Amino acid sequence: MQETRQYILEILRERGQATVDDIVKELCQRRGEITAVTVRHHLTRLQEGNLINAPEAQHRPTPGRPQHIYSLTPKAREYFPNNYPHLVCKLLEQLQKQLPPEHLNHIFDDIAERMAAEAKVTPDILLPERAEQISEYLNAHGYSVNWEGEDGLTLHVYNCPYYDIPGRTGTLCSMDMRLITSLVGAIPQVRSRVSEGGMHCVYQVTNGSGKGTDG
Repeated sequence: MQETRQYILEILRERGQATVDDIVKELCQRRGEITAVTVRHHLTRLQEGNLINAPEAQHRPTPGRPQHIYSLTPKAREYFPNNYPHLVCKLLEQLQKQLPPEHLNHIFDDIAERMAAEAKVTPDILLPERAEQISEYLNAHGYSVNWEGEDGLTLHVYNCPYYDIPGRTGTLCSMDMRLITSLVGAIPQVRSRVSEGGMHCVYQVTNGSGKGTDG
């Protein structure tokens, strides 16, 4: 993110809410001179990105135009450091230490089934028609996918949301496999996996297998 906009988000996080004048004052202390016009431009861009709420008018105690108060949206939290990856790593380590593999697999199979149900993919329609719904869900959860083919389809997953988690190989790859199987209604063939040295993960779904296909 552009540096000045990141500063603005930090100011709003620290203050809870702020006016343009408040933000100008804070920015001048952090990075040097800046004008209210420039700040308003950045605020507009941040609002377009759904990172700050629409400004609320606040009447001054003295004569003059009302000031506008700005605050962060929940989405803005994505732009601040968090401890989620570290926590997930520790939880996974403890689960692997304390549970037999079959119990651990059962837990992650259940998670995959819950995620598939959450996706709300329309059942009993052809896979090519469901592919868009599947892509929308996976992309919203950090997978970055696309499809190739018209008959049997190939799913390319360009980003692994769990790439930086130690121990992801096996457990989380199996969870992804279960998730994709539930979403497409068929057991795909794995053509490539990032965890095995591939550039990205590739799943081949043959036409005529499972729900939502011609067979």
